[in-house]
Amino acid sequence: MDAGLKKRMYTDMLRIRRFEEIVGDLFAKGRLPGFYHLYIGEEAVAVGACSALKPTDYITSTHRGHGHVLAKGAETMKMMAELYAKATGYNKGKGGSMHLAAPEIGILGANGIVGGGIPLATGAAFSARYLKNGRVTVCFFGDGASNQGTFHESINLAAAFNLPCIYVCENNLYGVGTKQNRVRKVADIADRAAGYAIPGVIADGNDVEAVYQTIKAAVDRARGGEGPTLVECKTYRHRGHFEGEPDTYRSPEELEEWKAKDPIKQYTRKLLAEGIVSEQDLGEITGLIEQEMAAAVQFGEDSPYPTPESALAGIYA
Repeated sequence: MDAGLKKRMYTDMLRIRRFEEIVGDLFAKGRLPGFYHLYIGEEAVAVGACSALKPTDYITSTHRGHGHVLAKGAETMKMMAELYAKATGYNKGKGGSMHLAAPEIGILGANGIVGGGIPLATGAAFSARYLKNGRVTVCFFGDGASNQGTFHESINLAAAFNLPCIYVCENNLYGVGTKQNRVRKVADIADRAAGYAIPGVIADGNDVEAVYQTIKAAVDRARGGEGPTLVECKTYRHRGHFEGEPDTYRSPEELEEWKAKDPIKQYTRKLLAEGIVSEQDLGEITGLIEQEMAAAVQFGEDSPYPTPESALAGIYA
């Protein structure tokens, strides 16, 4: 893995972290409408996975989708404008946090329905196989979604038709406030791949390079016509399920244990030790991201709201 890719992955993780921290602050101050599920703590999964993709490849996302969308190459200004419900946003202010989509760069949409993106990803992979365009799809979903019927039906179909889809489960241990060992017998979601005769792999979701290498192998396999892979990334969200939620179901000790594995802090230490970056480099990267975020917030606040006449434009049912 070359130094350029490592620096880019670090920058992408930091961009996601700062975007989410700013969104949380703006929401708390009442400056953003809607409902927010922040991705803080899980950045290595989105960045590691999307770094293994081509710009023409597809992703589907979840209610906790800002990180996926940014990692796939979305512009922070258009994302922020969408959260402000402004006409300059990716979806003209009509999608908001949980329905961000940018098909022009392969982002087939975040999804407010648990497990809702899994069949969409499977359909995208089917289209790639039918059209023989060489594209693959990465489908992000959570541990709770692995208990949905859409998970089992979609993976069964992808396995039967040998579709180029990588199913990436972000296992952060909790479905809303329910710890997953209360509602699932198997300890590792990756084991469920055996039921469909496809590979099931576990990756450390706090190690961006481990995620990248795991997803890259699955992408190469899918692009080579060998079918789908189920990848389980063990991770943890540092915030509650949604902003404003009382975080009463996790112990302070558990939270601190996982925060000690913070993917950005770990990668900072690794890159410094390897000589890939210096303290000056880190300061410059941070400064550029702060400028980018300030510009995005200003753009969101200054942009116009959609007109009443545009209410039905771009709406499908």
